[in-house]
Amino acid sequence: MDFDSAFHSTRVVTPQGVKDATIFIKDGKIARIAEGRLPAESIRHDAVEDLGDAVVMPGIIDAHVHINEPGRSDWEGFDTATRAAAAGGVTTLIEMPLNASPVTTTVAALEQKIVATEGKLHVHCGFYGGLVPQNLGDLPDLMRAGVFGIKCFLTHSGIDEFPHVSAATLEQAMRTIEPTGLPLLAHAELDRPHPGLDFFQKNPTLYRAFLGSRPKDWENRAIELLLQLCNRTHCRTHIVHLSSADLMGKLKMAKQRLPLSVETAPHYLYFAAEDLFDEAQEASFAKAAAGKTAFKCAPPIRERANNDQLWQGLKDGVIDFIGSDHSPAPPALKEVESGNLAKAWGGIAGLQFTLPVVWTRAQALGFQLADLARWLCSHPADFLGLSSKGRLAVGNDADITVWAPEAVYILTEKDIHHRHKITPYVGEPLRGQVLQTYVGGEKVFDRGAFGRLRQGRVLLRD
Repeated sequence: MDFDSAFHSTRVVTPQGVKDATIFIKDGKIARIAEGRLPAESIRHDAVEDLGDAVVMPGIIDAHVHINEPGRSDWEGFDTATRAAAAGGVTTLIEMPLNASPVTTTVAALEQKIVATEGKLHVHCGFYGGLVPQNLGDLPDLMRAGVFGIKCFLTHSGIDEFPHVSAATLEQAMRTIEPTGLPLLAHAELDRPHPGLDFFQKNPTLYRAFLGSRPKDWENRAIELLLQLCNRTHCRTHIVHLSSADLMGKLKMAKQRLPLSVETAPHYLYFAAEDLFDEAQEASFAKAAAGKTAFKCAPPIRERANNDQLWQGLKDGVIDFIGSDHSPAPPALKEVESGNLAKAWGGIAGLQFTLPVVWTRAQALGFQLADLARWLCSHPADFLGLSSKGRLAVGNDADITVWAPEAVYILTEKDIHHRHKITPYVGEPLRGQVLQTYVGGEKVFDRGAFGRLRQGRVLLRD
């Protein structure tokens, strides 16, 4: 048969299960999946790469990434972010409308962002548009321009040019979005004064104080509002990076009757707040006090019992998928030296490590390869409407991740490919190592080295 490349593994993750199979690639697509290893006389056998028992899985789709270019490429840019993605088995990512400058709230800003990607994409990249109080009139054109959804904040975003929206503005926007079938993505926190805020200002290096400053109540109230608005407007509504597990039962019931979806992030599944409290800090992480700013994110990393419920939410299908929420910043903005959590930029850098971080905990809890492929590949593809991605099937794009689930290693700074060597995962013992990443059938990453780069393309929603 005619093909450009092929490989065989005893563990190929297909929609029908994990199989011993050979995958043939032609013109950037999966041309054939044959069970087992075909006899030598039937094909050019020397052209089939033997991957042994390495896991062959659809390329990871990360539906929640902040790249920050143009305008803040000193934080992160398309070149370094998509290199890190390729090294982590991520073949498609969707970029958030902040923290670039200008923020992606108009078609003109989207066009600037697309120009900024030229010659820098090593994996595929699409974009979300943003909702802010002053751009309701821009939403129709922005959606027609090809964004994959509209993102908003219900609390301060951390960037002044991307202000949060009121409930009234949000409802108006949702009525505008609903006919298009696109999702409204919401950062679900509704802040209000409480004693924990004052305590945090007086104790800005204590993680316990930071956690208390953003209570579950903020997140729960925002989710309640989103459920009400989703019920009134029937707009597809997506809760990003769920941290509080308090409303899991209510979300489960709501999903039975509303166009509602939910994601969480790897750091909420891997870390626990107890390990960051000061009295346990040295025993758990052996990090200086300043190192805790690498863990700052919003909503915060919560207690272990809460995070165990997030795993249950994944098991029950209440949480649909996992996105990295990669949100990097330079060392000065992360307050690496001072350890001041009140001043530090709130964001965790980690799109390169989603696969091993999630798998390390998932396999210990008894989850299987098929679960991982669902959370990282097929469900994000379905959410985004990327019908040719997320599954190993004939005719689909040859975006593929090859990895070793039994590999165990300690993550070091030299392993990091995103711009700044700051991530809370440094020093962590992880299980699961990416061996190869294919984008459109081209091998862009191979056992620690980059191959044919610049294979990514801009994705626009039809």
